[in-house]
This record gives sequence, structure tokens and C-alpha cells, in this order.
Amino acid sequence: MTHFILSAFGDEIDEDLATQLNVLEANHIHHLELRAAWGLNVLDLDAAQLARAKEILDTRGFKVSAIGSPIGKSPIDLPREYELERLQRAIRAAHAMDTTLVRVFSFYKPEKANSLGRSWDYYREEIMERIGEWTVQAARAGITLLHENESDIYGDVPERCLDIHRVVNSAALRNAFDPANYVLCGVKPMVDAWPLLGDLTVHVHVKDARFADQSVRPAGEGDGDVPGLLTALAERGYQGFLTLEPHLKFAGQYGGLSGPDGMQVAANALRKVIAQLPVKVTVL
Repeated sequence: MTHFILSAFGDEIDEDLATQLNVLEANHIHHLELRAAWGLNVLDLDAAQLARAKEILDTRGFKVSAIGSPIGKSPIDLPREYELERLQRAIRAAHAMDTTLVRVFSFYKPEKANSLGRSWDYYREEIMERIGEWTVQAARAGITLLHENESDIYGDVPERCLDIHRVVNSAALRNAFDPANYVLCGVKPMVDAWPLLGDLTVHVHVKDARFADQSVRPAGEGDGDVPGLLTALAERGYQGFLTLEPHLKFAGQYGGLSGPDGMQVAANALRKVIAQLPVKVTVL
């Protein structure tokens, strides 16, 4: 039986963790994708802050769906140690929060790349080696890395996302599917991306977007074919997270903002799409 577990990026609501949970609870969501709390990125939370966050979550009956880390949102010409050190912090956070999932990305080109006429092919081998190193560390720690498609990184289009998975070839690396991010890259998610990446997808971020004006929209109100995505997941017997990342007020390079009202709009839109699916699913 297919079941969708609803989660959300709470920092889109408010910096304060308790306020995040209040709004999610009001929308019958009991999982949190931890990207930031108290104005601090998850990688910058120290051991005491992580323990405090876990205590609040446990008291409120919440669990963490994944660590929404920014690993890989950095230029590929930085020293390898930069992201390896941040990965260790992400793993520490994942263990503290009792999750095995950590979201990652696949690097930006250096600022000088275009002026030097360097395409992604120039950096491809280095990207693969670095992500391969991450998977070795993740596997040792019992962690699965979730590569998310995103504008301007190597894995912005489905062909390069698939390239990463094929070359790295690790069970510790799986795909996080974001339909809106594909639309913002001019890609039709269910036509161009899903056939390549469906078998590798174990996590989904829910937002929608329009080709015409590049605006980010609630689920079902854009060109991301969220109904088609959820139908395909249901037909495969998906039993994982649908994590709301609405970006309804602001969408930036390292996060977004929706506010309490925006999160409610996003949650209602997703539930509406689920209710209209041609296949029956259970929502947790």
C-alpha cells in the first residue's frame, strides 16, 4: 500500500523552531526537514543546540525527514576538505536527529569558468570524484545522500543527474526529485526527468513553477505536473516523504520563505492534489 509522509522545510515559516512546529502541527504535518533553526543553518548548530532541537521535537511528537544541508552548493574549485568537513557536520546532525537522509548538491562552476570558456565537461571528473568521496563517508556512517536537482549546479538537468548516479554508482547516493526546480531549468519533469530518474528517486520536494514567468507556485498550479508525479509514485508503491518547500514569498540560492500563511496554502494545495489522484494512497 502506497503511503505519502508529509514533511516540510520549517525554516520557510519562521526562524524559531517552536513556531515552525506550531504551524506544521496546525496543518497536520509531523515531520520536519531540518535546514535551519533559530536563524542558524543546520550545519552550524553545535552539539548542545542539536540536543535542544531533538528534545523539542521529541516533546512535540515530531520526527526529522532529512537533513536539508547545503553541501555541494559551493564552487568546485574550493579545496575538497571544505565540503568533507561540512559533510561530517551533516552526519553528526543526522545522527542527532535520528534520520539517515542528508540532502546534497553537485557544485557550481567557479566564477572564472565562463570567461575561460570552460564547460561542465572540464569539471566533470573532479565533481564525480568528490561526490564519490562523500558516499564513502556516508556509507560508513549509515547515511544515504540525496542529490537534489537545482539551477546552476552540475546536476541541474536530468541527463547530468543521471550521469552522477551512474558514475558514482553507490547505494549511499539516491535521488531527490524537485519538479519545480526542473521547470525553472526549462525541463518538463515528467517527460524529460522522471523516465531517467524515477528508479533512483527515494525522496520528493514539493513545489510547483511556471515556464512562462518562472514563478514558484503551490502544487498543481504550475507546469511541474505534480499530479503526474504523485500518480507515478503511487503506482510504484512509494512509501516515502513529500516535503513541502513552497518558496511562495521568496526563493533564494540557499533557501526560501513562505511564512505561516504560505505554508498553509502549500499544504492545502498538496492535499487537494492527493485527494484527486486516480489511485488511492494513505497520507501520514
